[in-house]
Amino acid sequence: MKKIAVIGAGTMGNGIAHVFAQNGFQVHLIDIAQPSLDKGLATITKNLDRMVAKTSITEQDKENTLGNISTFTDLKEGVAETNLVVEAATENLNIKLQIFKDLDAICDEATILATNTSSISITQIAAVTQRPDKVIGMHFMNPVPIMKLVEIIRGYSTSNEVTETIMKLSSDLGKTPTEVNDYPGFVANRILMPMINEAIETLYNGVAGVQEIDTVMKLGMAHPMGPLQLADFIGLDVCLSILNVMYDGFKNPKYAPCPLLVNMVMAGKLGVKSGEGFYDYAASRKAEKVAAQFS
Repeated sequence: MKKIAVIGAGTMGNGIAHVFAQNGFQVHLIDIAQPSLDKGLATITKNLDRMVAKTSITEQDKENTLGNISTFTDLKEGVAETNLVVEAATENLNIKLQIFKDLDAICDEATILATNTSSISITQIAAVTQRPDKVIGMHFMNPVPIMKLVEIIRGYSTSNEVTETIMKLSSDLGKTPTEVNDYPGFVANRILMPMINEAIETLYNGVAGVQEIDTVMKLGMAHPMGPLQLADFIGLDVCLSILNVMYDGFKNPKYAPCPLLVNMVMAGKLGVKSGEGFYDYAASRKAEKVAAQFS
């Protein structure tokens, strides 16, 4: 398995492409628009330059990695002759279902179809294909080139052979694959998102401010980043989507998104990607005023 396709050139997709290419795989990076591909390649180049500066790789390693990546805007052309396709599109069920229907129709019957979803059911995605035994979850962590964990999620019909193949492949990438079962949020987000949601509830209820909440969790719990800052980096829209998946899947009110989170997403305050969330990235100042506006 030396030729793989990655669908989506955004934060997760370009990171996944980077890691595969750096480990000698021929990578077809696919997106619907060339500017998105150009931006993804620019991000990969910047991250490789940072690694060269830290002497963790050589300039030749950088050139070899970039040389292993080809870009495509046509899905059929991009997945041709690949052994594995990793979907890293936006965390939207309908978009993912359509992608997997299309992949099933155009990919070789032996091709493994993986999704980087952070919460959506692998079984549900696999059900729209004629190869549910070859559909699996590969949930990489952000930033992909640095974080070691990959959650490997088996759908109801995922075969042992495919699971073993993807576990070994992840290890070959220098990652630590951890097999989990297919339930909403899997393990990482089933634990992380309620914590982030509770931090937002704490702010919403006026217990403490943004900086104070993050300081308590960083200094008191030894977290490298506070939950509100982490939510900004993940994307508040992504956090809301994952919480909604868990709330719909479990019908348990403990997973219900905080009204403040809902309002901020509706207002377009999505965190780093929009320039403002719980923190104001444009002016490098705390954005407690955003929380106060909606509470």
